Amino acid sequence: MDSSFPTISRLGGVAEFREHLQSLSLELPVDEEVLSAQQHSPLAEPGAIGSFTVGNRWCIHPMEGWDGREDGSPSEYTFRRWENFGKSGAKLIWGGEAAAVVPEGRGNPNQMLAVSTNRSGLADLLDRLRRVHLERFGETDDLLVGLQLTHSGRFCCPREKSRLEPRIAYHHPLLDAKFHIDPDDSSVVLTDDEVERLMDDYVAAAGVARHAGYQFVDVKACHGYLIHEFLSARKRAGRFGGDFEGRTRLLREIVGRIRAEHPDLPVAVRLSAFDVLPHQASRGAGRPMEYQHLLPYEFGFGMSTADPRQIDLSEPIELLRTLVELGVVAVNVSCGSPYYNPHAQRPALFPPSDGYQPPEDPLVGVTRQIQMARQCKQAVPELPLVGTGYSYLQDYLPHVAQAVIRAGWIDFVGLGRMVLSYPEMPADTLSGGQMQRKRICRTFSDCTTGPRNGLISGCFPLDSFYKNSEAGQRIRDIRKSLKA
Repeated sequence: MDSSFPTISRLGGVAEFREHLQSLSLELPVDEEVLSAQQHSPLAEPGAIGSFTVGNRWCIHPMEGWDGREDGSPSEYTFRRWENFGKSGAKLIWGGEAAAVVPEGRGNPNQMLAVSTNRSGLADLLDRLRRVHLERFGETDDLLVGLQLTHSGRFCCPREKSRLEPRIAYHHPLLDAKFHIDPDDSSVVLTDDEVERLMDDYVAAAGVARHAGYQFVDVKACHGYLIHEFLSARKRAGRFGGDFEGRTRLLREIVGRIRAEHPDLPVAVRLSAFDVLPHQASRGAGRPMEYQHLLPYEFGFGMSTADPRQIDLSEPIELLRTLVELGVVAVNVSCGSPYYNPHAQRPALFPPSDGYQPPEDPLVGVTRQIQMARQCKQAVPELPLVGTGYSYLQDYLPHVAQAVIRAGWIDFVGLGRMVLSYPEMPADTLSGGQMQRKRICRTFSDCTTGPRNGLISGCFPLDSFYKNSEAGQRIRDIRKSLKA
């Protein structure tokens, strides 16, 4: 670990946290104290998504737990995570789970499936979540729960743990090299006919979610997965590549067809609004793969083609405006990919086992995402947005969350890793303005190391359920081997 990046837990309070932000020249609003709902916290205010009024501004991001059954149905591990979502106090459960629309599109052999044979499993998950929420908070009328629909694309791993079976939009020279894909192998590139059939699968999956009782579906277009990759497919020939219209066609047509065939089912999108150059894994600080020979760089979305180290939000903002016209009710804005630039997508001081030391103070990555979301909100104010990247703020997460909601930078604050270690954080802050410091996620990245090594995902350092499991012991063994 680079000692030049101070750990958040050792900062001596809000004043010192602000001083640290200032030392990094980062603009991030920070409230002096955490307010409860009784003290009129901005996070306690209701928010509108479509015609629905969500009870507060906390959101739970969709996650892959690697803990479903091989047939795509939930296991007891999955039910436990969803019960934690229910008792979190968040009133917006964004997609709850990343559910694959076809078996071959799974990111791991235990990923949930949004198919007809798993309709009852999906309904049971929703029932468990709602039941726990009702017991804890007394009502569910203001609770909005969706299901995320996904295809893992380049990162498909449907049969054997850690063995990729990629289906890609186009051959990406850096990602092909990084993930050992033969650049001359045309069989891994989806044909236009296959893409057309895949759209049918998305529409069918949306119908499964609707019949299972979900109140919206999220069409996943982020983190290097298939639809996100299509957004940068400038080198792809045919209807689904080339110019902006072609590259966004898959997402637009999926949204349009779901809305046409299931008009009472709201549609949302989770979007990587910008990408970052693929980074090389190492025990040292991460660094971008060599890209100068590829200039102008035509292999990213939300990146400058002249200098891919720079963000260019012109196309992402145009896409957001297009999604509004298509009737999308909300967008959850993220960035990059946990597979090839995790320091940007999921800022952390401690890398996963297949990662690298952060090349920047993780607060830089947090602020980059929050400021990106702010620009998107300013450009498309009528579109409800959920923000990402907050977990690394740790003790100061609610201080910043309150401030950005109050300032109108974002509409909802999303939580991912934090919910694995401390699911009740939204409830605790809204009820008493306090956090349980011993349960705060310190971004040790074991929840990512587990899946990278074929294990379930969970908080192994802080949740005794995972810490004392067989997988927990394996995580500790992996950590020891990395230090050797």
